[in-house]
Amino acid sequence: MKDIVNQINKLKRSKNAVILSHNYQLPEIQDIADYVGDSLGLSIEASKTKADLIVFCGVHFMAETAAILCPNKKVVVPELNAGCPMADMITPEAVKKLRSENPGALVVAYVNTSAAVKAEADYCCTSSNAVKVVEKLKEKEIIFIPDKYLGYYVSKMTGKKLILYNGFCPTHARILPEHIIKAKKEHPGALVMVHPECLPEVIGLADQVASTDGMVRFVKTSDRKEFIIGTEIGLIYRLKKENPGKVFYPASETAVCPNMKKTTLDKVLASLETGKTEIKVEAVIAEKARLALERMVRIS
Repeated sequence: MKDIVNQINKLKRSKNAVILSHNYQLPEIQDIADYVGDSLGLSIEASKTKADLIVFCGVHFMAETAAILCPNKKVVVPELNAGCPMADMITPEAVKKLRSENPGALVVAYVNTSAAVKAEADYCCTSSNAVKVVEKLKEKEIIFIPDKYLGYYVSKMTGKKLILYNGFCPTHARILPEHIIKAKKEHPGALVMVHPECLPEVIGLADQVASTDGMVRFVKTSDRKEFIIGTEIGLIYRLKKENPGKVFYPASETAVCPNMKKTTLDKVLASLETGKTEIKVEAVIAEKARLALERMVRIS
C-alpha cells in the first residue's frame, strides 16, 4: 500500500492535482485526500481550487457538480460506476411534470441529483444547508426533490409546507427506530446523532440532527465522550481519527453505501495516470445547472 500511495502523491504533484474525498469513502482513500468532507464542503473546495486536475473520490453526481463549478478544469472520478440510487429516482421529465402540476412553484434540488435534473431546478441544496436555503426563499410554493425524508425534516425546521417527491436514500433508510433504541440501551451515556436523510421516526429519537460535516464540527466542540452515529458508517473513521479521546458507535452496521466503497487506491492511481475517467457535462446542461449551484453556494 505504501508504494501505491507514493505513486499517487508523485503523480498528484507532477499533474497539479487535488484529491477530494467524501466522508463515506474507505479509510485509505480518506487518508490520501487533500480534503475530506460532505457534498457542500467538497463543492466549495472544488470551486476554489487552483489545481488543474480534480480527482473526485465519491459518487457520479458529485464529480458532475465539480465539473459544472470548474468548467476550465479536468475532473476525473476513479470509479465511473459509483452511482447514487437516490439520484437515479428522479429524471428531468419528472421535474417538468411537477412544475406543470404546480405552476409558479420554485424547485429546490438536493445535490444528490444528476446534472440534467439540476438544470431543471431553481436552487440546489445539500444536507448541510437545505434548511438555510429554504428559509431564504420568499415564494410560498416550493417543490423539494428528490429526498422526501430530508424534505420532511426541512419542512419541520422551517415551518414551510413543501411539495415532496417520493425519493430517498436506501442506506439511511436501513437505519430503523429499533436500531436507535437498542444502541441507546447498550450505550446509555452516548449522544445520538443522525443524518436528516433518515426516517422521521429515527430523527425523532435523535439528540442531534446534522449532515456529516455538521456531525464532525459538533463532536469536536462537544464535552460528550460517547456518540451513536446514525449515518453511513464510513464517517466513523474520520470521527475516530480526529477525536482520539472519544468513542463512536454505529447506529446500524447495515448503513453501508456500496457505491461509496467502489473507489480503491488502484483506481485513484489509474485515474491520475490515464485521465480516462473524466466527467464531462454537456455545455447547455452545465450552464443551467451552474446557476442553481451558484445560488446555493452564495447562500452558504
